Amino acid sequence: MSRKLAITPRAAQEVRRAAAASGAEGLALRVAAKREADGSVQLGIGFDEERTNDELIEMAGVTLLVSHHSRDMLEDMVLDFVELDSGEPGFVVRQAPDDAA
Repeated sequence: MSRKLAITPRAAQEVRRAAAASGAEGLALRVAAKREADGSVQLGIGFDEERTNDELIEMAGVTLLVSHHSRDMLEDMVLDFVELDSGEPGFVVRQAPDDAA
């Protein structure tokens, strides 16, 4: 059974912090995915307003927007905020653990 995109508590906290810092309170966070010609998936996130056919996901105090074009690629995925290989913190989208709701 597939699940909608999820967000970790740490990522939700960083989304709220970023919204406050950028004056984007009240906007949802769009998470987009696009399949490239080589089969890889390009991801993007940013604050946005709801559009027709968007799926709204409310979780951990934030609203995520996923377009119908991105929905299948983001099923069973989770948005997290982690330390990247560069040592800097950043958002990543990864496979959700089997026990995630």
